[in-house]
Amino acid sequence: MIAVDMDGTLVGGDGRVSARTLAALKAAERAGVQVVVATGRRHCYAMKVLRELGLGEDDALISSNGTVTRTIGARLIERNLLPVETARWLLEHVEEFRNALVVTFDKVGEDGEDARGALVVEHLDDLNASIGRWMAANEPYIEHVSPIELALDGDAPIQMMVCGPIERMRRAEARLLEHPAVSAVGAVSEKHAEVQLHRTEYPERDLSIVDILPAGCSKGAALLRLAASRGIRAEAIVAIGDNWNDLSMLEVAGRAVLMGNAPEDLKALARERGWMMTRRHDEDGAAEAIEGLLGTVQER
Repeated sequence: MIAVDMDGTLVGGDGRVSARTLAALKAAERAGVQVVVATGRRHCYAMKVLRELGLGEDDALISSNGTVTRTIGARLIERNLLPVETARWLLEHVEEFRNALVVTFDKVGEDGEDARGALVVEHLDDLNASIGRWMAANEPYIEHVSPIELALDGDAPIQMMVCGPIERMRRAEARLLEHPAVSAVGAVSEKHAEVQLHRTEYPERDLSIVDILPAGCSKGAALLRLAASRGIRAEAIVAIGDNWNDLSMLEVAGRAVLMGNAPEDLKALARERGWMMTRRHDEDGAAEAIEGLLGTVQER
């Protein structure tokens, strides 16, 4: 089994999967290797890129950093919810960061598409300033609700996220961690924890995203459950990623591969642990890693 992240790994700087990377994925499938995409994106947003690749309908897509797992064909495998009462105290706890907050609901239908209200925001201006391209691409799914607590009168969400400049998001993370029911990024959830944090940083854009997930949710945990359900041991998993939200799956995999565009502190950790390093995402680093693992390295 090969588990590969999307943004910064599978997807290049142009937002597309290169021909070489797609060829490597197809070669893996032909060799009998199960391909799993594991992303921080929600299912619908990931499929905007994956839909045209022709991957197997039964290939798994772990989305929202491990909160939801579906097949490429949109069959639900697993979904975890953030309890409404937990979501309510979280909103109060991060009051000063509400202008950077998005609440996510799983509204995916049988066709793999979301509905409006899958993303709920209270304030638009700061989000448009920090993640404007994402906001524009997701406009059909965004609902403006004020106060945002009203969105919790129906279904429970699958996650929340705060996003903005790196230093501000580090303050948001520190504020979240003041609550005893919040587990830190990369930490094993304590028994009393209700939520788990995951962080993704893009230094070149001065952008950080802090995902607030149900306790115990991570790419790594979802990957292990999926592999076990398919009779695959952790030692037989290869994980390829580039950022801190990939750490959990890099740690549980039998072989970890870190992209050349990863943050420097994550690269230092990879060197400590003896993980394989590959080229950047805009240099077909994921393809190079998969080719090497399959013994089908192509001449450049």
